[in-house]
Parts: sequence; structure tokens; C-alpha cells
Amino acid sequence: MFLENKQLDKTVPVPLYFQLKALILEEIRSGKYETDSLIPTEKELSEQFDISRTTVRQAVTELVQEGWLYRVKSKGTFIAPKKMTQDFLQKLETFADQMERLGIVPSTKVLAFEVRPADAEVADNLQLQEGDRVFYLQRLRLGDGEPVAFMETWLPYEKCTFLEQADLEKNSLYDTLKTHQDTRIYGARRLVEAVAANKEDAVYLKVKKGAPLQLTHSIGFNRAKVPLEYSIARYRGDRSNFELYVYADN
Repeated sequence: MFLENKQLDKTVPVPLYFQLKALILEEIRSGKYETDSLIPTEKELSEQFDISRTTVRQAVTELVQEGWLYRVKSKGTFIAPKKMTQDFLQKLETFADQMERLGIVPSTKVLAFEVRPADAEVADNLQLQEGDRVFYLQRLRLGDGEPVAFMETWLPYEKCTFLEQADLEKNSLYDTLKTHQDTRIYGARRLVEAVAANKEDAVYLKVKKGAPLQLTHSIGFNRAKVPLEYSIARYRGDRSNFELYVYADN
């Protein structure tokens, strides 16, 4: 039984919705319940813990917004697919390698691959002149057939002309770049922020407009620290989280 033998402490100043949210999250993380399992209704939880349905609704709504649960109209609330804990912020590896480490089958759909003039933002990040030719690559990255990330990448055309013959659905971009010594990516600078899904994100990532996403900006450098790749990726907030390790100086 979901939340069996669990109780709320009404004698402490911790809000009841927050306590309930923590109990539900503990149950989900325990792994006792399969993905897509139906959880009790608001009415059932309200009666089980002797609290208002408003309190239950607040706890459940926050877990839905954070991607731990999902609702289906007229059917109820269910346990969402487990989030993929990704550590690419501190590790330089391909998307395929990362997914395979997590036991997930990766795939890629190339949505666009063309040569275009660099705008001011792209030129600045790749240390080019505005108007210089760049490759523009747009990809949808999938895990077990489900959309994980929508990515846009720019690369300097003159340094990467060999990419015109590359199959970037079957082969990793980073693996393809390292076939030439001067274009192998040796390091990257990455920035992450939270954003809301726009109309394009909603279509490609199969989420609702306004759903939480993790937006990353990446600049990849070769051994000489020359920028060769500028990427913007939008990860589904309900399927991904990012892990970092930090250490004390002493």
C-alpha cells in the first residue's frame, strides 16, 4: 500500500503539505513502485492523513511540476519515469556514451544540417567574424526512444569541411571531430540555467509549453584552446537532472 504506516507530525512547525511531499518523494525514490503506477487520489490521501484536500493538492502539484509525478485527465496521478542523472557538466564524453552508462539506449535525429553565415552571438563564441560561414546542426537526442534534449550546434566551416561527408545520426559529433587532430575537443565551458519550454520545445520534446527545461550553453575547445563548437541544448526537466561534485580546498 502506498505510504503504508507513514504519518505526518502535526506538532512541528513544518507545513503539512511539505511533510506529505517528502513522504511521497521518499516512496518514489525507494524504488518499490514501478513507473506509471497510479498513486492514491487526493480524497484518499486527505482521509488517510486527516488533512485538507488543498494541502494534498499542493504537495502533489509540486511533485508534478518537478517531474516526479504526472497527471492524466480523468484517470489520476502516476509515478513519472525516473530522471536521468547526468554528469556531462564535469565530464567530456558523447551523448551515446553517457546514455549507455545509464543503461539507456541512445539515438539521434538530425533535423537540420546546413552552412549559414554566423550571427553576432555565434561569431563571438567561436571567435569568428560576423558573417563567416559556419555549419549549423540541429538534433533531437533520444533515450529509449523518448526525447531527452533538443540541441543546436554551430562549428566553423573552414576548419570542419570534412563534416559534409559525416553521418551525424549514426556517428557522434565529438567522435567525428577527433578524426582530425586540430578539431578534437579537449575541453569545454558550460553554463546551465532553468527556462520554460517554448512552442518549438513543446513540439520536439513532447512537453507542454511552459514546462521546465534545463538550458545549457557549451563551447568546446581544441588542444590549442581555439573554440570549435558552440552548442545550445534544452533538456527536459522531467527526465533529466545534473550532478556535480565539489571538494574543499583543504
